[in-house]
Amino acid sequence: MNTALTTRNATLQDLAAMLQDQHGRKLDVVAPAATIGTRDAQLVLAGTDVEITADGVTATDGVYTPTEVFDDGLAAKLGIPVAYLRRLRANRPDLYDANVNGWLRDATPPETRSFLVRCFRGSGGGPGIARALLSDRYGIVDNLDVLMAALDGVRRAGVDVDIDGCDLTERRMYVRVVAPQIKAFAPDLLAGYRSPWGGHDVGDGWTPQRVAQAAGRESLAYASGDEPVLFAGFVLSNSEVGAGRFTITPRLTVQICGNGLTITADALSKVHLGARLDEGVVRWSRDTERRALELVTAQSRDAVEHYLNADYLTAKIRDLESKAAVPVRDAAPTVEAVAKALSFTADQQATILNHFIRGGQLTAGGIMHAVTSAAQTIADADTAHAMEAAGLRALDIAARR
Repeated sequence: MNTALTTRNATLQDLAAMLQDQHGRKLDVVAPAATIGTRDAQLVLAGTDVEITADGVTATDGVYTPTEVFDDGLAAKLGIPVAYLRRLRANRPDLYDANVNGWLRDATPPETRSFLVRCFRGSGGGPGIARALLSDRYGIVDNLDVLMAALDGVRRAGVDVDIDGCDLTERRMYVRVVAPQIKAFAPDLLAGYRSPWGGHDVGDGWTPQRVAQAAGRESLAYASGDEPVLFAGFVLSNSEVGAGRFTITPRLTVQICGNGLTITADALSKVHLGARLDEGVVRWSRDTERRALELVTAQSRDAVEHYLNADYLTAKIRDLESKAAVPVRDAAPTVEAVAKALSFTADQQATILNHFIRGGQLTAGGIMHAVTSAAQTIADADTAHAMEAAGLRALDIAARR
């Protein structure tokens, strides 16, 4: 992975600065297959259009180092097994070139087949970065534009939010949004739960009368920070390289540990599919860009109004409580069954079991919390977000055993 393209648990300011730098280096070309090739397992563009901007004329021909995402797209477009292609890159770049160049020019006349090639320019005369090989019908919705449009939608909705953290990978951008003032007590959902990061048991002793009293006296209710409370929020996610849709997914956050429960069934999304792009450097009109981003802003505003309210939060908590209360009588086999069903690795399974034991909540809800807290320990953001998103499926599996 190219670390210059990625960040984990960044601030909003750091993410925005990184996206602005990338925005200034991006290069998108719709190139016929005849102008695409590889040499020494590097992408070579030859015979493509120049890019004309206010800064001058820039050649698009050149050498670009492919990312794993680019190799994924190349393998899919040419029908080459991706594991085989990666093996050739690592051990036999000559065979990598032979396979790629051969299939680019096989069967379909290369002059009639075009691809959208997404790149970053290099610096100091060095090679650039080949980010993705996509269909020439791919609708470009860039991370920086999505982020600004989405935040504008949140602002227009008039709800105060915090940014809980931002991740950027070669595949996707993730921005976690939390609204601490939109909160609800969940003593049954969190009964006996103990944060794996340390702290007191939560939920025990929180009778309906005590909850009602605390809800009416918030200065006391939130004095210690370990009450059984969930906050409303959502995750904003986008891919510039064909690794999924632009999505806004509701996310409930547990106050004491930061565990996130993403409600994927309620997500709003937009597919990156547009009209066929003409060959050459991609230049969308201002009107096209404006309409695409107005849709993102509107969806973000709608998501805030739908997800960031007490009624939605309370309803989701009630949906979870009955399943979460189911006892887990044998932890190891239950965690193993969850891991197998959700395709977790052996290391992930071991971490989940460890967090389940440390959490002290011996129920299906405890399994759910163990999955979502274990996700916070994963260094790879794509894996971590996929693991967190599986939390509710883990709850279902554990509750059925």
